[in-house]
Amino acid sequence: MASAIAGPLSPLEMAVVEQNAVARGVSIDVLMENAGRAVAEEAARHVTPGAGRVVILAGTGNNGGDGTCAAFYLHQWGFAIELYLVRPPSGIRSAAALRGWERARRVIRTHVGLPGPEAFDGAGLAIDAMLGSGQTGPLRTPYREAVELLGSTKVPVLSVDLPTGLGSATSARPTWTVALTTLKEGMTPESCGEVTVRDVGVPVAAAAETGPGEFLFFPQSGRSPAPGRVGRVVVVGGGPYAGAPALAALAALRSGAERATVFAPEPAASAIRGFSPDLVVHVLGRESFKPDDATQFLSATAQSRVDVVVLGMGMGAAPDALAFARRLIESIPNRCPLVVDAEALNALAPPPEQARRYPVVATPNASEFDRTFHGVSSAPREELLAMTDELAQRFHATFVVKGPWDVLSDGKRTAQNGHHPSAQNVAGAGDVLGGLLGSLLAQGVLPLHAGRLATYWAGAAGYLAAETRGQGLLASDIVEALPAALVSGLQRVRADGAG
Repeated sequence: MASAIAGPLSPLEMAVVEQNAVARGVSIDVLMENAGRAVAEEAARHVTPGAGRVVILAGTGNNGGDGTCAAFYLHQWGFAIELYLVRPPSGIRSAAALRGWERARRVIRTHVGLPGPEAFDGAGLAIDAMLGSGQTGPLRTPYREAVELLGSTKVPVLSVDLPTGLGSATSARPTWTVALTTLKEGMTPESCGEVTVRDVGVPVAAAAETGPGEFLFFPQSGRSPAPGRVGRVVVVGGGPYAGAPALAALAALRSGAERATVFAPEPAASAIRGFSPDLVVHVLGRESFKPDDATQFLSATAQSRVDVVVLGMGMGAAPDALAFARRLIESIPNRCPLVVDAEALNALAPPPEQARRYPVVATPNASEFDRTFHGVSSAPREELLAMTDELAQRFHATFVVKGPWDVLSDGKRTAQNGHHPSAQNVAGAGDVLGGLLGSLLAQGVLPLHAGRLATYWAGAAGYLAAETRGQGLLASDIVEALPAALVSGLQRVRADGAG
């Protein structure tokens, strides 16, 4: 049965989905058991009992756990099995995979290390269960030698989830691949042979809705390590209001950005300086933005590194301010990513035929979605998702529509986030989200991934702050809770150990 989770997914996206499944009560043990049975059923389609042994090469990760579970089922069904764990069992990373190995070795002929070429004599099938969707980089010993061994035999090969080494110069070339849950990036008939997708019990909601797994999108989660603290965020806002751009800039710093700079008119700039000594503040314009201030901003930032611009918070809706925003929106995405929020959303328009060089993320709240984009925020969620998806395609942007359920789309995929306390429905919470999004984009996170993580992370911070603030929660409380929410989230996904 094919999975309802749309693919292809990257290894990182698959790890996020698995973590979200665990958070929904589907244990790694259950997923592995289902995967092992699915692999065994696919193997049984290609070789019959008595037609030769089945030789299984298993790694020490969860892909190897799937292989050892498959070995157990095939043995139960009357197949002759030779199971090789290509690295010592001390390297098995998860408790579920270790339990699978211990169960298999009690009833099956098992070996530790690589088989010799003679192990494949008379075999009817070889199963490649060494490295799955978590593999990165070139193959190392002993996986490189194992792939070479599989390539030298004439025995047909079935790969589990992905061929070992897919994407590298040396990769297993299976006759068949059984993809677990959904297709993965890079899968083609040339690299994977005949592909069958098998559902292993991952809930569709684990991909469609946010969960704790989103923290794996953070650049220093261990899945995608960053070289220290990076990301320079520039917030352009203020005029009638000073608090909004200050909250956005502080949220950017509290979520890992290296630097947050605010460009605001006087007297908003003076007020923002008083919020925190950690902010770099530049005066741009007098009492509010004027169209010519766009030229001054572009000139002032031409020689400095700007990784993302967050535009719109507190700038007001005066015609001159909108003309200023329109000029920046036309220019900035050719230099760096852009987050458009608040009043600046009125200046956003579908781009010319040529694609933007850098992504744009729009973050309307429900009233802005209805007023500015002629949406219906009160529509049933599936209809709201469809509207958001259509807007994302038309504007060539990623949309994050804020509400009781945040709705996200980059025009290719959609997602939903309902993880925030009722107390978080407070003035300034959207500004915090905008700064958090800008920080993640500045650190190299892809737009939809940034939207998923930012909405969930802000909600997690809201829940944490609400433990002591209750219904008196302020936007600044959410800002201060962001680091602790990140630490807690990363500890949880590392402890669960999915993938």
